[in-house]
Amino acid sequence: MDDYLLIDGHNDLPWAHRQGYGYDLGRADVARPQPALHTDLPRLRRGGVKGQFWSVYVPSTLTGPEAVAAVLEQIDFVHRLVARYDDELGLATSADEVEAVVAGGRVASLLGAEGGHCIADSLGVLRMLHRLGVRYLTLTHNHNTSWADSATDVPAACGLTEFGRAVVAEMNRIGMVVDLSHVAPSTMRAALDTGRAPVIFSHSNARALCDVPRNVPDDVLETMAARGGVCMATFVPGFVSQRTADWHQRCRDIAAERGLDPKDLVALGRVVEERAAADPPPRSTVEDVVAQLEHLRAVAGVDHLGIGGDFDGTDLVTSGLEDVATYPRLFAALRDRSWSAADLDKLAGRNVLRVLRDVESVAAA
Repeated sequence: MDDYLLIDGHNDLPWAHRQGYGYDLGRADVARPQPALHTDLPRLRRGGVKGQFWSVYVPSTLTGPEAVAAVLEQIDFVHRLVARYDDELGLATSADEVEAVVAGGRVASLLGAEGGHCIADSLGVLRMLHRLGVRYLTLTHNHNTSWADSATDVPAACGLTEFGRAVVAEMNRIGMVVDLSHVAPSTMRAALDTGRAPVIFSHSNARALCDVPRNVPDDVLETMAARGGVCMATFVPGFVSQRTADWHQRCRDIAAERGLDPKDLVALGRVVEERAAADPPPRSTVEDVVAQLEHLRAVAGVDHLGIGGDFDGTDLVTSGLEDVATYPRLFAALRDRSWSAADLDKLAGRNVLRVLRDVESVAAA
């Protein structure tokens, strides 16, 4: 992995740390192995990670001032994380800074905000998130915002409202990457039509292989690629394998039958845990992820692929890709399928670094 600039697009360590340890790095010191988490610094090194987008995620069950406060606390945690382990991590807010931090032997740490509800319908909040270092915004999470449709909610905005288009335009102006994971296909298409800069899917797969709303239709992949974007394949089993996705859909159905909101990850997690004890889900495998990447390459081209594992953002993991130390297994499997060293370097991080630089250029212009 030393040969590749591996930049992972999505890691939920900040939220996992909040939930498990109240952001107390004394209780869960990630400089040491943390078996209860998918992520710690020793495993990042073993996995060959050179750059990490830390997700400053906020559940879409939080709204308004609560969501803004929560995303600021998430950002604060990442800044404290980087400061505490400044021999291992370095904050990066531009493509040049990523390269400089990596050249200095540290893991470049970037921030991505997951869920447009965290701006509370305010372009001022959006701009302040950018000033605090956030370099992508996922337009929705599991619920719609007032201005954008989520993949897992009832359509209400016809993709993007007029304000939603203004959000995309402002992100282009200030140099923040538009992330289309979690959004409805109508929102994907509206954002691609509206924006002038390339977009990413920070943690999504191909819908043709795993037909779930969270994945990307082939026509969108083609349009994204034509406009210079990148789809970063995720390892979450329910987005990798159709048989695993079907098992998860049954869990959502059970939650709905009990009067719960299947989009509430806490409520759904309890159902998943209960069902898994009696009826374990089918396992997704490294080969399933390879199949996803080969389909993405066939449709979008090798210049438009990336990796977004979503570690610490899922309870169930793909067999063989259980934590951040396991990336070498995936790259070895791809090499065995005759992926070239140049193609693997593009997949690892060169492509998403190019997008970051292109977004910066649009903002500068």
